Amino acid sequence: MTCTSSAPCDVITKAEQGGLLRREEISGLISLSDSQEIERLYQAADRVRAECVGEEIFLRGIIEFSNYCMNNCRYCGLRRDNMEAMRYRMEEGRIMELAQVIKGRGCGTVVLQSGEDPYYTGERMCGIIARIKDETGLAITLSLGQRPFDDYKAFREAGADRYLLRHETANPVLFAGLCPGRSLDGRIQCLKWLGELDYEVGMGCMVGLPGQTVEDLADDVLLIRELGADMIGIGPFIPHEDTPLRNEVAGDTSLVLKMLAVIRLVTRDTNIPSTTALGVLDGDSRRKAFQAGANVFMPVFTPRDFAERYDIYPGKGNVKKADGAIIDFKAFFDTIGRPVGEGPGGRRKRS
Repeated sequence: MTCTSSAPCDVITKAEQGGLLRREEISGLISLSDSQEIERLYQAADRVRAECVGEEIFLRGIIEFSNYCMNNCRYCGLRRDNMEAMRYRMEEGRIMELAQVIKGRGCGTVVLQSGEDPYYTGERMCGIIARIKDETGLAITLSLGQRPFDDYKAFREAGADRYLLRHETANPVLFAGLCPGRSLDGRIQCLKWLGELDYEVGMGCMVGLPGQTVEDLADDVLLIRELGADMIGIGPFIPHEDTPLRNEVAGDTSLVLKMLAVIRLVTRDTNIPSTTALGVLDGDSRRKAFQAGANVFMPVFTPRDFAERYDIYPGKGNVKKADGAIIDFKAFFDTIGRPVGEGPGGRRKRS
């Protein structure tokens, strides 16, 4: 495919060959508007994905075991002050049943996700982690938010392998406005602790936040590169009616896909999921992500009676129910010509 302008072609080629992109070059790729140039970006990212992580799509089965949260993030439907939320906590036995289902469906990893719920103390979580590891042998990913260093250390020793903690935005002013009482510096400190404890570390951001600029998104890419994340989750901002940002405009899925492609080019061998949020705004974009650099699929196994209440953003429950209804993952991915990977699918190489 021929670019309509030499400058984007040169930057895409540089990125595909492993060149270190400058901030303005990253901004330029994220800002592409010509359809041929955008397609060339996607194709380059797809080739790098094939070269660096292979053709397989790896499965991570998600269990959303609690929707309680002590935080009051202005974008999230689980926020503490949302009195409309119907709260729940799963019993340990239910979590274990779901972990066995996930193993039986061929997923090499279980993802334990919740709001920042103080009920799940370090000791209680360690018991759950150790039991899952002992009874299933699955790789264990945690997504429990910001915790003390000692908790992260205990979880690792109990058997946790990975930890997902999205930074949301690299702009400290935007972050402070989104997450009252929290700072970007504090979030980054947690990510550094996780790296020190030899977790595979996941981070990521929202695209289309109110007040966010292309330069902010370029800074997200640079921060991801600086911290050496192993997994990167990129999704659109979706306004929730029970939050202060209810009247804001949702993020653009095409911008999300360009970000995903740029991150694949910059990070090379990381694991990048096609996120549920993409499916909420545009079901086809979730499929397109696998042609723009994504290599991970995260089906949700939260039972229906809980799934509809894990309402981070509107529409999430509908996509999650579709995930759980997929009978044959292999057939699903055959439609895009990619095989389902076996095993946990960890990052192949670490810098």
